[in-house]
Amino acid sequence: MARRVAYGFAHRFAARKALGTLVALTAALSTLATLGTLSGCTQHAEPWQLTNVTGHLPDLSFTLTADDGRPVTADHFKGRASLVYFGYTHCPDVCPETMGRLMQVLGKLGPDAQKVHILFITVDPARDTPQALHDYVGAFDAQHAEGLTGTDRQIESLAKRYRVAYQMEKRDPRGNYEVTHSSAVYVFDSRGRARLLATDHDTPDAIAQDLRRIIDASS
Repeated sequence: MARRVAYGFAHRFAARKALGTLVALTAALSTLATLGTLSGCTQHAEPWQLTNVTGHLPDLSFTLTADDGRPVTADHFKGRASLVYFGYTHCPDVCPETMGRLMQVLGKLGPDAQKVHILFITVDPARDTPQALHDYVGAFDAQHAEGLTGTDRQIESLAKRYRVAYQMEKRDPRGNYEVTHSSAVYVFDSRGRARLLATDHDTPDAIAQDLRRIIDASS
């Protein structure tokens, strides 16, 4: 019992530390972008609506299990821009709200939506089987969205790679539990390079505008 309590405390502490790191990273990148705008008198590039993480986060790389049960790597999704979100199917609010916003983004892209993947990566692999993920993402958009799961180690490693924080909360008397997690959406270009970070403060219009620029630059 003591070991489980100690592990739970350590896991929560690590998750909160990781979340703080992600917040700090976003703030730092925003500051750098602002400074670049103020000092770059000879630069005329249109500023991004989202947080520019180009060169600050690693390329998309993973080996996971798709929602049809087959093993997949990040290379499978190259050729299109990817919107990567870490969530779980039992999430009561943030996850469905975020998926709903991404559906709005696709709607605003029109035909260019065919050049985008939405990758829903679970942070609750114990409950999110491939079939559960298939049903969940299919309820939003089976054409563009795909659910991904893996072992605990695979998910933890991938979350650490992109500074995603998550932690399992205390179970209720019926054994149910929630998972607290980061809510950012990572935007990768068609070559799998990390380009932008969208938060829940970014509107579908802003996301769609920047995503279209990513798509056009890859065309």
